[in-house]
Amino acid sequence: MALDPRYKAVCFDMDGTFMRTKIDFVKLANVVYDELIEFGVPEYAIDRSEGARGELESGTEWLMRNGRGEEARSLRGRVSGRSTTVEMEYAGISKPFDGAVDTVKLLRKKGYKTGILTRGGHTYAEFILRRSNVIELFDAVVGRDDFPEEEAKPSPKAMVNLGGLLGLKPEEILFIGDHKIDWLTARDSGAGFYGVLTGGYRLEDWKAADPDIQIIEGVASLIKMIE
Repeated sequence: MALDPRYKAVCFDMDGTFMRTKIDFVKLANVVYDELIEFGVPEYAIDRSEGARGELESGTEWLMRNGRGEEARSLRGRVSGRSTTVEMEYAGISKPFDGAVDTVKLLRKKGYKTGILTRGGHTYAEFILRRSNVIELFDAVVGRDDFPEEEAKPSPKAMVNLGGLLGLKPEEILFIGDHKIDWLTARDSGAGFYGVLTGGYRLEDWKAADPDIQIIEGVASLIKMIE
């Protein structure tokens, strides 16, 4: 099977897709809550039913309502910085998956543009890509804090932003990812998508999300499609 000729770029999620990384996701999931508690927001005022987004909105509302607008306005930046700190804890042991680097080199040789679109912070993404001497293989790297928070994955705007840096429309991009939010970002923006099995999602998870998702073992599986 060859890649669809409409694609002019092949781009990748980072953690669990292009890079083998370790992140304390429990700690990361509690970043907003922990920040709000340190700000003195009472637990009863924090809506935890919708994850970080709900926590952020409810916490911001409480701060504004209690005359602490300056702290409310600084909250997103503080949360992003705290998230980066968690991400950086094990950044030193990250490395590309087997065959991933050779795949990107071949893609570039064949004339494709390449990029990284991650929910991780840009500082974290750049650090681990530079550490593995692969950052120069990508025409664009977009993290959650390169654009407004609401435009990060799973928002389709994330793919639009990446495409803008590449000079391409989302439908000209094939995105490779390991999680449902990667698929949602691609689907809702019009980009193509392949799901990999090197991260958090297994075959049954992908089938539950959408039985029509194209699934490959890992990034290196692309080699036989582009040679």
